[in-house]
Amino acid sequence: RAGTEVVQLYLRDLVGSVTRPVKELKGYKRLELQPGEKQTITFEIPVSHLGFYDQNLQYVVEPGKFNVMVGGNSAEVLTAGFEVVEAPAK
Repeated sequence: RAGTEVVQLYLRDLVGSVTRPVKELKGYKRLELQPGEKQTITFEIPVSHLGFYDQNLQYVVEPGKFNVMVGGNSAEVLTAGFEVVEAPAK
């Protein structure tokens, strides 16, 4: 049957200087699919999605390791990792 699927993108900061959520929803895309159809989707993750407000209430992006998770819901995701090696200039 034809149907709709919502693909969700989550990020997790593994080494932030403040406690961060285990999964932060950062994007989603709704797809209309026909029977047997497959689609490839692409998410772009802007640097701003990696930031947070620190203890001084400054919005910062810190170097460190992140997980990116993609799936149809928050429990069933594919996970990959990446590392920010240098904080972007302000």
